[in-house]
Amino acid sequence: MKDIAERAGVSASAVSFALNNRDGVSPATRARVRRVAEQLGWQPNSAARALSGEQSGCVGLVLNRPAQTLGVESFFLQLVSGVQEALSVRRTALLFQVVPDVDAECALYRRWWAEHRVDGVLMVDPRTDDPRPALLESLGLPAVAVGGLAPRPDASEEPSPISNVWADDAAAMRSIIDHLYGLGHRRIVHIAGLPGLAHTERRILALRAEAERLGLRADEVRSVTTDYSDTEGAEATRQLLAGPLPPTALVYDNDVMAVAGASVAAGRGVAVPAELSIVAWDDSPLCRVTHPRLTSLVRDTGGFGRLAAEELLALVDGGPIRHVQAELPRLELRDSTAAPPPPESARSRRS
Repeated sequence: MKDIAERAGVSASAVSFALNNRDGVSPATRARVRRVAEQLGWQPNSAARALSGEQSGCVGLVLNRPAQTLGVESFFLQLVSGVQEALSVRRTALLFQVVPDVDAECALYRRWWAEHRVDGVLMVDPRTDDPRPALLESLGLPAVAVGGLAPRPDASEEPSPISNVWADDAAAMRSIIDHLYGLGHRRIVHIAGLPGLAHTERRILALRAEAERLGLRADEVRSVTTDYSDTEGAEATRQLLAGPLPPTALVYDNDVMAVAGASVAAGRGVAVPAELSIVAWDDSPLCRVTHPRLTSLVRDTGGFGRLAAEELLALVDGGPIRHVQAELPRLELRDSTAAPPPPESARSRRS
C-alpha cells in the first residue's frame, strides 16, 4: 500500500479507501489508485480480509467417499465442472478436500469456520442420519446440500436448516422399472451405491414400492449395495448371474458399475440384451461407446453443479434458504435393454 501511495501521489489511507470501495476519496483518485495497483500486480489478501470480517472469496466442498472411486466416476467430475463454471463468474475459489468419514468432515467445517477460510460450503451425499445440516446451521455457515435431504429424525414438518438442490430419485427409479416391466422383465435387481446415503435409500424404497404396485415378488426385485466401484459392481454382477434364478435385468447406480457388469456378463457368455438387460443410472461417454450402448438416465450434471453453486452464492450474499428441484433425469433408450428370453430358453441355458 505504501508503494501504491507513493506512485499515485496520495496517502496510504486514501489507498485503503480506494481498494476497499469505501467513501473518502474521489472517483478520479479511486481510479488512479486502482490503475497503479494493477500496474504493480497488487491482489487482495483473502485471509487478511476474512480476519477483518470481509468475505474470503472462497467456498468449500468436502467429499467423504472411498478415494479409489474418485478417479473413475464421472459424476463428480461433471458436478465440480459445473460448480467451477458458476464460481468463476464471481471470481470465487473452490477449496476441495477428501476426508475418511463424517466426523472428519464435521471437524473440518468447524476449522474452516473458526479460521474464516470459506464463505460457505456445498454439502454432498446427504445421509439418512446426517449431523451436518444441524452443525452448519449452528455455525451460521451458509450451506447448500447437493442431493435430496433425508426427513428429519423427529419426523417433523420443519424445513431443512440449510438450502437444498435435489432431483427426484424416486420418479427416476419408477421410470426405469416401468420401462423394464413393459418389456416383460419380472426379475430385476438394483445394484446400488453406498448404504446410508439418502439418495441410495430413496432409490431402494422406490424400487420396492414400484415392485409392490406392479405385483412383483420381493425376492426377485431387490437391491444390493456396493461402494460405487467397478470392482464391487463386477463382483455383485458375478454373484447374481451365478445364482439359481439369475435376474433378467440389472439397474446400476452409476456408469462405471454398469460397464463392469456388462463385461462380467460377456465373460460368462450371457448376451446383452438378448439374455440380460442393463440400465445405468448416470449417463457418460462410457455408456455410449460400450458395445452394446447402454440404456441410461440422462441429466445435465454440470447444470446441477452450476445450480448448486449459484444457490450458495445467493446465500452468501444474504439470500434466503431455498429448496430447489432440478430437472428430472430422462431415460435414454439404447441397445442394452430388450424383452427377456422365454422361460424355457433360460432353463436350457442354466442346464
